[in-house]
Amino acid sequence: MVAALVLAGLGGLFWFQPWKLWQDDSVHEALPAAAPAGGGDTGRPRTLSRGEFISHEHSTTGTARILRLGDGSHVLRLEGLATSNGPDLRVWLTDAPVKEGVGGWRVFDDGRHLSLGELKGNKGDQNYALPAGVDPADYTSVAIWCDRFDVSFGAAELSRAG
Repeated sequence: MVAALVLAGLGGLFWFQPWKLWQDDSVHEALPAAAPAGGGDTGRPRTLSRGEFISHEHSTTGTARILRLGDGSHVLRLEGLATSNGPDLRVWLTDAPVKEGVGGWRVFDDGRHLSLGELKGNKGDQNYALPAGVDPADYTSVAIWCDRFDVSFGAAELSRAG
């Protein structure tokens, strides 16, 4: 009986990974740059859309921007991100609306979503390349998604830059 309880406890620790709530992973990547594709483009990234994060399951702040680089590629840039650490966190582009409160926690896997990979760090500035052929205009929000528990830690609604 004791062995079963110990195994269950260890399994729960592995699944929930509660120690991550007290560990921060900071990332400080530079703003991406790419050589111009040719012609008059300076190679400076151009902001296509941006949004401010709101909190869902965990307190989350920062800015998300989709950038077009001089070579025509696209990058999602998270700036000043601050959220909790957790198990199996992903960065998703989605077509779901960003909703305040508990009602917005689980909507991002209801429609179209594109995983850009594991969250590099729960604090700082970081870049995520969009795959070639992906049209950033097809996505209206960014979510920090906990794949283990199917819940958003925080999300940003993307608005077209002017």
